[in-house]
Amino acid sequence: MPQIVLVNPQIPPNTGNIARTCAATGTELHLVGPLGFEISDRYLKRAGLDYWPYVKFHYHNSIETFQNVHKQRGGRCLGFSVRGDFNYINFEFQPDDWLLFGSETAGLPEPILSTCDSTLYIPMYEPGVRSLNLSVSVAIGLFECRRQLGYLQ
Repeated sequence: MPQIVLVNPQIPPNTGNIARTCAATGTELHLVGPLGFEISDRYLKRAGLDYWPYVKFHYHNSIETFQNVHKQRGGRCLGFSVRGDFNYINFEFQPDDWLLFGSETAGLPEPILSTCDSTLYIPMYEPGVRSLNLSVSVAIGLFECRRQLGYLQ
């Protein structure tokens, strides 16, 4: 089953919305610190509504801590970035993929992108638009992955 990884998220409602998407799909959610908010932030809880008990949630203090867990569990790390190499729609997902997303303000830092097995982008028509909302990007990537793997039946 694919997993979602948020590296240094900054905006509680985005993380709460992503947690709700993960709860609805049975997808594990990994948050990599430092975070731009407290885990107990009321906006985080409000966006996730009462779905937090259904979220398979993991917190990692640092990218190194996360990378150790990833190494133990296996699978590919796929970094989503406006500078990605592959259009996500043409990429062949695998069941043990980890979908990595960076902060709302900076995206995934280059040192993390360089460790990813592949980097993916979501095409946008208007060149003046820098990026999509983080929770929208996660939903797009996750649901395409799940569609390809036959999890939308």
